[in-house]
Amino acid sequence: MSPPPPTCTTFLLVTIFLLAMILPPSNAQLNSTFYATTCPNVSSIVSNVVQQAFQSDPRIGASLIRLHFHDCFVNGCDASLLLDNSSSILSEKFAAPNVNSVRGFDVVDNIKTAVESSCPGVVSCADILALAAESSVSQSGGPSWSALLGRRDSLTANQAGANSSLPSPFEGLTNITAKFTAVGLNTNDVVALSGAHTFGRAQCRLFSNRLYNFSGTGSPDPTINSTYLTTLQQICPQNGNGSVLANLDPTTSDAFDNNYFTNLQNNQGLLQSDQELFSTTGSATITIVNSFSSNQTAFFQSFVQSMINMGNISPLTGSSGEIRSDCKKVNGS
Repeated sequence: MSPPPPTCTTFLLVTIFLLAMILPPSNAQLNSTFYATTCPNVSSIVSNVVQQAFQSDPRIGASLIRLHFHDCFVNGCDASLLLDNSSSILSEKFAAPNVNSVRGFDVVDNIKTAVESSCPGVVSCADILALAAESSVSQSGGPSWSALLGRRDSLTANQAGANSSLPSPFEGLTNITAKFTAVGLNTNDVVALSGAHTFGRAQCRLFSNRLYNFSGTGSPDPTINSTYLTTLQQICPQNGNGSVLANLDPTTSDAFDNNYFTNLQNNQGLLQSDQELFSTTGSATITIVNSFSSNQTAFFQSFVQSMINMGNISPLTGSSGEIRSDCKKVNGS
């Protein structure tokens, strides 16, 4: 007698086994307890250094969250932004969206020093950026959350990628949304993460085109509230110093709240990329702006989820990359 034919179950198990042999192992997912045994106090260490930095620099929270954002959008959340120029590295710090703009590297170095003295060789610079962003938000009146951890640090940087992948304050909503989509983020993430502009400052050079000669019209951007326009023209006179700072949120400039969205409804978005969230006719972002303006809890919940989504962009995990001992350079260089 011939043996009975294999059952469907047997066939399925064999198929799964063969697939497991062929497919590469997936990266371990990030998790909130990654350093529970190797560096249990890492969150409080980061928080303490950020708190000290706030005492002398009220802008630092916005600057630290921006470092995390500008890191994640280029090659994923791998601390590539922190690397200095070297014989083999063209630093992302000198890409157009970053040069004379991103800041807070000294605070990151201070955090790294404090973490290394407690848990040497354990915590990545990429995870420090994620923790510093969370701490910056929670210490400014915003939500707190358990950052997901377990990233490792890159061995290289991507200056060209920084020039092409980072959203620009001069871009229209379609282009900005496309850059978010390219890294797996959606329209809700665009609006929620833009809400980080509820604190911090921006230089005149990033929005003065809206005040005098918008899109070559010889006139201001028509979406700017007229009273706000007068205020901004006083801060940023035509052909004046482009590095002068203006508050991104003219109402509660150093607090993390939902006033940013109310400002957009009042045509008081500072950057073109801000105001377009509300003033682009027919855009799906308008409903989200209205929702966040009327409900701060909804904004906070969405913001936390979007920060987690952003922090999950292509992290190096497992044996990829390294744990840098100095965030500015690759180990052994």
